[in-house]
Amino acid sequence: MVDNGFPERIDSEDVLDEILSRPSGALVEAVRRIEGDIAILGVGGKMGPTLAYLLRRADEVAGIKREILAVSRFSKSDVRDQLENQGIRTLSANLLDLDQLVKVPKLPNVIYLVGMKFGSTGNQDLTWAMNTYLPGMVAQHFTGSKIVALSTGNVYPLVSVSEGGSREDDATGPVGEYAQSCLGRERIFSYWAAQTGSPLCLIRLNYAVELRYGVLMDIGQQVFHQQPVDVTMGHLNCVWQGYANEVIIRALEIAAQPTRVLNLTGPETVSVRRLAQRFAQRFGVDVKIVGTEAETALLNDSSLCHSLFGYPSVGLETLIEWCAGWIENDGPTLNKPTHFQTRDGRF
Repeated sequence: MVDNGFPERIDSEDVLDEILSRPSGALVEAVRRIEGDIAILGVGGKMGPTLAYLLRRADEVAGIKREILAVSRFSKSDVRDQLENQGIRTLSANLLDLDQLVKVPKLPNVIYLVGMKFGSTGNQDLTWAMNTYLPGMVAQHFTGSKIVALSTGNVYPLVSVSEGGSREDDATGPVGEYAQSCLGRERIFSYWAAQTGSPLCLIRLNYAVELRYGVLMDIGQQVFHQQPVDVTMGHLNCVWQGYANEVIIRALEIAAQPTRVLNLTGPETVSVRRLAQRFAQRFGVDVKIVGTEAETALLNDSSLCHSLFGYPSVGLETLIEWCAGWIENDGPTLNKPTHFQTRDGRF
């Protein structure tokens, strides 16, 4: 079964990007209420380009003419070219360099996507600089701006699968230096936003998925290539990236003082074992399961998000079908495994 309005199969990146950047009616109404230009910092990552395209398309449908400023180091020039072709202004900057940061225009709305995860083990100094020191620099530079900053569900501890996921008001308990530095990002952003009066919303996301990367693709590819699937981290949350991008944009409306915190993921607690078996059924292959499900996992409860912004536009079964078709068709990937199986916080 495929969700209404979406194709049964996605066969090209052009079609994928069109669907990822297709604005909902609710988003179009929201951008009409969001006043002023918008800067997207760290746009060159996995989510940034499609988020920028989504925002541009929503503005076009709404009849809004605003500047969207996309900031990144742009190590890949094709990403910058594609953004420019969509009418999005780009700026190449290393934000850790204060001389470059101060040249970024102080727009009234900021979406902050900068962060370092993979490679953090063995490179802890850069990890802390990116994830904790830089947010203070950015918050001071954008004094008075509305800020939506992407964080991670890794700031929570592993929780009992039987008790459901962590809620926004639950105690944090980051495992490992990457997660600790992400909690540092939240604390530093919150401190400076309070000092400067900047409305702030922190988005604790895990895990956004599309067809070029994500937990579903990780498991699907293992099954397709008949590699063993470890189920020790036996349960997970995931959410369609198009929905995640929409929530991040719409969160500009709920940024506030004191800081708002919002979990962002899908409504299901997904069994890794059953997900692997579903892919095996889809591919017509056997699956080898290794390990035994732990009693705890990294899980978030996104009830608040769904009450504010509705449920994801693409459901889990459709995502599985899309991922399976993409894998069978040897579609391009980012070759960036999520390492969701990690339980010791070492990325």
